[in-house]
Amino acid sequence: MNEIIEVSSDWLALREGEDARARSRELALAAAGALGRGATVVHDLGSGTGSMMRWLAPILPGPQTWVLHDWNPALTARATAGSAPLDREGRAVTIRTRGGELADLRAADLDGASLVTASALLDVLTSEEVHAVVQASVTVGCPVLLSLSVTGDVRLDPPDPRDDVVMEAFNAHQRRLANERRLLGPHGAAVVRELFLEAGWSVRTIDTFWHLSARDPLLLEQWFDGWLGAALEHRADLRTDEVVYRERRSAQQRSGALSAVVGHVDLLAWP
Repeated sequence: MNEIIEVSSDWLALREGEDARARSRELALAAAGALGRGATVVHDLGSGTGSMMRWLAPILPGPQTWVLHDWNPALTARATAGSAPLDREGRAVTIRTRGGELADLRAADLDGASLVTASALLDVLTSEEVHAVVQASVTVGCPVLLSLSVTGDVRLDPPDPRDDVVMEAFNAHQRRLANERRLLGPHGAAVVRELFLEAGWSVRTIDTFWHLSARDPLLLEQWFDGWLGAALEHRADLRTDEVVYRERRSAQQRSGALSAVVGHVDLLAWP
């Protein structure tokens, strides 16, 4: 059985503000300009609790229908709770949900799509899954906007000699074999870019960044704990220095001295 990458709704809620600050508005406006006239149908892959919809809907023309694809019905239930976001003209969007695994995605699953989107998704997919996403999108022939794909680049301030070792171990963990699923990790966006180019599509990418600091201490703390924890899971030998490293970083965070820049890339592809 394939490993399911569990993502908690609490973590998605915690990161939503920083995601919104980091995403490329330039590419979002370009995607809006590539849409045809009439109603807009957006298929959001790995939609989670709907943060991409809440960020992008006000940038796109309406009327809009969002089709949220996620294997986890608890997350899509959170996405559809409460008031729907408004489109660029101030009208509430219509929301539908759809389950299923991305490896099984077909063009028919993107029926009526004007735009395909995803956010913070590619690093947890396999080559088979991204091939399915690209093939389905190319068949449908609508623009594709993929935001916040992890690049693996992390820079902490103040720097520590152990940072690069932890970063390398974390990135290796992201590419792990998980119950016969080889995750793409930081290579996900590059693989997708090449697939769209091979299909003859145009592609634009823009580097995007999380800037974590004392402005949002809980996000910085939880990100660091997850980053270090994944690295230690991949390389148990790093535990020799873990206590000293963690205590030093924790002290810096408590004093407001620690910050981190986490690299991502946003991608827009169109026929």
